[in-house]
Amino acid sequence: MNRQPHRRYNPLIGEWVLVSPHRTKRPWQGKEESQHKDDRPEYDAECYLCPSNKRAGGFTNPKYENTFVFTNDFSALLPESNNDGISENSDLFKIENLTGECRVICFSPRHNLTLAQMDVESIRKVVDVWDEQIAELGKKYKWVQVFENRGEIMGSSNPHPHGQVWASTSLPNEASKENLNQRKYFTEKESILLVDYLEKEFEKKERIVFENEHWVVLVPFWAIWPFETMLLPKRHVQQFAQLTDEEKESLSSILKIHLTKYDNLFSTSFPYTMGWHGTPFDGEDNQHWQLHAHFYPPLLRSASVKKFMVGYEMLAEAQRDITAEQAAVKLRELSEIHFSET
Repeated sequence: MNRQPHRRYNPLIGEWVLVSPHRTKRPWQGKEESQHKDDRPEYDAECYLCPSNKRAGGFTNPKYENTFVFTNDFSALLPESNNDGISENSDLFKIENLTGECRVICFSPRHNLTLAQMDVESIRKVVDVWDEQIAELGKKYKWVQVFENRGEIMGSSNPHPHGQVWASTSLPNEASKENLNQRKYFTEKESILLVDYLEKEFEKKERIVFENEHWVVLVPFWAIWPFETMLLPKRHVQQFAQLTDEEKESLSSILKIHLTKYDNLFSTSFPYTMGWHGTPFDGEDNQHWQLHAHFYPPLLRSASVKKFMVGYEMLAEAQRDITAEQAAVKLRELSEIHFSET
């Protein structure tokens, strides 16, 4: 299985991925990302996310000392809409009115840090803000998406450590697929898809990267991105609000270790997109849901060579070269001490 091409099924979204491990030996003469020396100052007078600075939207940040949340000056969603008069809604041309809110979460006042470089106490403050934002916005919206785009090649427009939270009145595509497939599994098996999956992963012990008392980081069997990972609680938890204080502290610790391992893989500030998926705020019981976080990093074989989702991936189905098991071994063997400290 680690040498021959094959397909793997993702029961969470109901899609397949093509795995081609024999392609890892192919030569690379394609694009290589330029590597920038990370010599950012602790404070940047030109950064619109640093404390006391003026933002691009004209507002001025307070002199914050920990985390800081504000409404995105260029929100993709708005709390009010003027689309009430939609008239075209045929089988082929459908429009759905959508409202929501977009916020920015500054993880730290220090411009020259990443989550991986922050201490566990500071990461815990970020975890608490995630919890607070999800709880607050969940009172008004059906879906609350917390996420972080880290690094220029993941589209981050500012190197200051920050993430975002978007809330909307409808379930987006990925959430809808996960909701549908988890519900289907629960109806057929009378058990939780990701809880059962984690139990099987513990039996096999092939894709577990790291675990602590309450959390597990693993490379999913169906992973698409080369070093994609999933972060799961060890018990059945539907939403962030159900986490205990001990679980939040434990989460902060495992995030520190996980993101440090990512950076240590290629001795670089590892780019990724990550985000949390928890039960929708739709008034339903949603026992079928299990809280989890996805990490989608693009780097393939070095700090300068990334995986491109083009051609076959865009026109047919996702494809990967190294297997999930190979990726897990590489990540598992990495040090828990950040390369910049050794």
